[in-house]
Amino acid sequence: MTKNALHITNGNALTNYLRELNFTEDMLTWQEMLCEGPTIPAIDSEEFFKIRSQFLKTYYDIEVDAEDMLKELSMLDDVEDYTEINLWFEYDLFCHINLLGVINLLHQKEINKPLYLICSGRVKGEKNMKALGELNAEQIKSHYKNKVLLTQDDIDMAIALWRTYCGTDHNILKPYIVKNSSFKYLSSCLKAHLKRFPHYQSGLGTLEAHILNLIKQNDVKSEDHLLGYCLNYQGYYGYGDMQLKRKIKELHFFFDKTEDGLELNRKGHEALLKQHNFASEVNNDMTYGGVNRLEFQFSEDQNKLIKTIPNGN
Repeated sequence: MTKNALHITNGNALTNYLRELNFTEDMLTWQEMLCEGPTIPAIDSEEFFKIRSQFLKTYYDIEVDAEDMLKELSMLDDVEDYTEINLWFEYDLFCHINLLGVINLLHQKEINKPLYLICSGRVKGEKNMKALGELNAEQIKSHYKNKVLLTQDDIDMAIALWRTYCGTDHNILKPYIVKNSSFKYLSSCLKAHLKRFPHYQSGLGTLEAHILNLIKQNDVKSEDHLLGYCLNYQGYYGYGDMQLKRKIKELHFFFDKTEDGLELNRKGHEALLKQHNFASEVNNDMTYGGVNRLEFQFSEDQNKLIKTIPNGN
């Protein structure tokens, strides 16, 4: 391991795991969830901190510990002695939006150190994709040994993607889906992001429709049972407990609770059959970067976001 490396991890659990595996270098733990809520390009600013603190309080009742956060980020104020920075982020959308934010923060602070990406996902011999915390010690060390040095083109791409994400036209993300880079899962994450917007026929995002399908196709006993299914079968989203609980709550009028468990009701079946647009009823007004999701719908025919027409359903 490099003596003077700085590791930036995707959360406390991974930081603690790496410590157990004798990674002794300095670690900065990134604890944001930039895939939801408003963002602005200038991450290293009081305005950014204010916007994010207000969002987390309003939507998730999370009180940001300003002192603790600033202390963590202060590690970036003096990076002279570091020979490289290692970015530990996973294959999903949650991690990739955070990764774009971190790379932009380093750029805004004019930190010009070699950046290496350690990204989990497909693992040889494993059927399902793996999060970093699911890797055993040997697999973690193998990932670290085979870390990828980000090129200037990669970094420039991340900067452009962040600015676009903070902007009002997310269709500009589309060309990056087919662009080659060191971010091997980025294409899948960008596709997943665009499909978070309401489908133009059902008014449900891909993940919302998937949750209803989990109820339809499985013997789901309770909302907690459904949460377990969602956590394990959500594709490229990488959402946590809080986010998925919120989604399940938003979808409550699509299913009934019976003695036997959860069952789709008529509205639930109509939504999956795309017989009616339920976007206004779900009323999920989440902001993604610079865009409120209710302002756009995803058109499968055009494979892009289209402006929502008020009262057009």
